[in-house]
Amino acid sequence: MARKNSRLTTSAGAPVSDNQHSITVGPRGPVAMQDYQLLEKLAHQNRERIPERVVHAKGWGAHGTLTITNDITKYTCAKVFSEVGKKTSMIARFSTVAGEKGAADAERDVRGFSLKFYTEEGNWDLVGNNTPVFFVRDAYKFPDFIHTQKRHPKTNLRSNTAMWDFWSLTPESLHQVTILMSDRGLPVAPMYMNGYGSHTYSFWNKDGERFWVKFHFKTMQGHRHYTNEEAAEVIGNSRESYQEELYGAIEKGNFPKWKMMVQIMPEMDAEKTPYNPFDLTKVWPHGDYPLIEVGILELNRNPDNYFAEVEMAAYSPSNIVPGIGFSPCKMLQARIFSYADAHRYRLGTHYEALPVNAPKCEVNHYHKDGKMRFFDNNTDNPDAYYEPNSFDGPKEDPNVKEPPMRVSGDISRYEYSQQIDDFKQPGDLFRLFNDEQKQRLFSNTAAAMAGVPMEIIERQLALYDKADPAYGDGVRKALGISELVAY
Repeated sequence: MARKNSRLTTSAGAPVSDNQHSITVGPRGPVAMQDYQLLEKLAHQNRERIPERVVHAKGWGAHGTLTITNDITKYTCAKVFSEVGKKTSMIARFSTVAGEKGAADAERDVRGFSLKFYTEEGNWDLVGNNTPVFFVRDAYKFPDFIHTQKRHPKTNLRSNTAMWDFWSLTPESLHQVTILMSDRGLPVAPMYMNGYGSHTYSFWNKDGERFWVKFHFKTMQGHRHYTNEEAAEVIGNSRESYQEELYGAIEKGNFPKWKMMVQIMPEMDAEKTPYNPFDLTKVWPHGDYPLIEVGILELNRNPDNYFAEVEMAAYSPSNIVPGIGFSPCKMLQARIFSYADAHRYRLGTHYEALPVNAPKCEVNHYHKDGKMRFFDNNTDNPDAYYEPNSFDGPKEDPNVKEPPMRVSGDISRYEYSQQIDDFKQPGDLFRLFNDEQKQRLFSNTAAAMAGVPMEIIERQLALYDKADPAYGDGVRKALGISELVAY
């Protein structure tokens, strides 16, 4: 780090005598190739950008702490939850899903809600959204879904037709579509929305008992949302409204807070529920599995360098710690691979050694070499470069072994039963809305269908009818369609 009033140097440390003028042959002659300082500056500028995230490219982040307020050690032996009052440092990143890095913040979209906790047993990443469900339950369809959210290959424009065509052909998306088109589809800023782990994860305790778990982060600032018209006005004045709100609040000492809560399901209950508890398009009814308070998440420090601490922050569901595990959720199982793989591509082989991603605890592994091996390569004990070895290298610890997951069945490409109900939960959610919220849902949905062929609209309306006839009728009226055309 440069000191104040320090001497300017090249990247190799050579002092720079003149940073204002390139070397030329005479006052009017061509630039000389020997001006290595000029070449270094131009070459570095060409490489200042790294690939943006394919999904969640536009984001905002801050550092903070998780403070435990309730004892849940009967469910998990994870040390992050080991005692009431314990504080764990963390960094959060919020994001839109579809927009590129230069997109406007205040667009109707699902928001990413990613948290990295620096625990004494490694980093725990909870990579979720501001919604408890998602559009698809199987990662096989995730690339297809994302294609519908990106630009059309010919027009290079976002396509309402592609979006609604996919949704209307994918009934499982209805729950998430209902949330997206409701008030909560357009939060005013990150601090005014909830966060969810979304997937089902698992806890295991010191006795080897497993519990299924859903993570919730309830905003303590209250929910605030824009209408489409309000958002259009905001975007007309600033495309960076979320960054301004989050950064500004923390700078003023108005630290955003969320109440961390969990739903706990005994392991064998998964065999009894009328819905698949590992299905990402479904929620667990709170009456069956009530929310249990865990702690308070507070964001209290802005990054010193956005690129180094937010753009290069790498979150992955594969980062878990003893006491926290996975589940059979198909989407989660795929994300365990795809997220870490995306970071290796975007940031490099050793992305987890970057300061923002580096654990605060001791790290010992046998990964060798590769591009940008800029940290110690086991020089103190060079003979221990494989395992097992006879040279006192790092050894496995059987004490942190995870208990077996009691899930029956072999591994295959199973089709879901035709008896699965993709309409009850969206209908239940719709019926929770008051009249004003329903009207905004209808109008937001109708606005998002601009330019979509009628065949696709009718297919989507049929899904709304199955959730609740009033849902379909309301959207139909907002579209100016008097009666359902059979499809």
